[in-house]
Amino acid sequence: MLDHITPVLLTYNEEQNISRTLSHLAWAKDIVVVDSGSTDGTLAALAHFRNVRVFNRRFDTHGKQWRYATEETNIGTDWLLRLDADYQVSDALIAELAQLDPNAAVSAYRVRFDYAVFSRKLLSSLYPSKTVLLRKGRFAVRDKGHSDVWDVHGSIVTLNATIVHDDWKPVSQCVIGEAQCLQRERDWIRVHKGGLVRWLRVRPPLMPIAVFLYCLFGKGLILNGRAGIFYALQRMVAEAMLSLMVLEERLRDHARASRHVSENH
Repeated sequence: MLDHITPVLLTYNEEQNISRTLSHLAWAKDIVVVDSGSTDGTLAALAHFRNVRVFNRRFDTHGKQWRYATEETNIGTDWLLRLDADYQVSDALIAELAQLDPNAAVSAYRVRFDYAVFSRKLLSSLYPSKTVLLRKGRFAVRDKGHSDVWDVHGSIVTLNATIVHDDWKPVSQCVIGEAQCLQRERDWIRVHKGGLVRWLRVRPPLMPIAVFLYCLFGKGLILNGRAGIFYALQRMVAEAMLSLMVLEERLRDHARASRHVSENH
């Protein structure tokens, strides 16, 4: 099966992660990387890997970026492995992939994640399992809020082994990237109704508080010490930024309405 898989990655200023990620993909004959204009050492790091083909495309949305990566880069295999630049494919997963039948009546394989903070594995996380190994022609990618959704046509099988999510980018860089993504998430929750998460998000500051306490105590990350607190704070800060955006929009709308009333009297 490994000969039938092309790993596909998106990058933007991933100098801290990309070499570690690619070191786990030495088995791949061809790796496709679509870069969004990195200004750090990402491109120099990519140049050290002979099995990597690099494409450059200005980022607009995750969905469009992934569609370009999977449809317009001349992938020659029937299967593709979609990865973020901070995903490390475990040895156990490589061994499991090698045993798969490339001609099986399966459209995609779902993988669970182990979350790590600077190589310290957490007991759990909020990170969901994802369909990462997909057969060409059996899926479609679309945008949903700040992220992307992969609609699979056909059967999906869950694998036993995991991928390790371990992002070493500095907090300052993550916050900037998160803010851009959360603007799209704010636009999405404005028009989509229903669900507990949305209910909490449109009632600041409930969601930041809830997610912090849930991570530490509901998910047991208090037992991971500093690494667990780091993760809980990351999720709280992200939700706090979204809460600020929601409040800002409401305050701005109220100010405009008050100004309009004042001008008409």
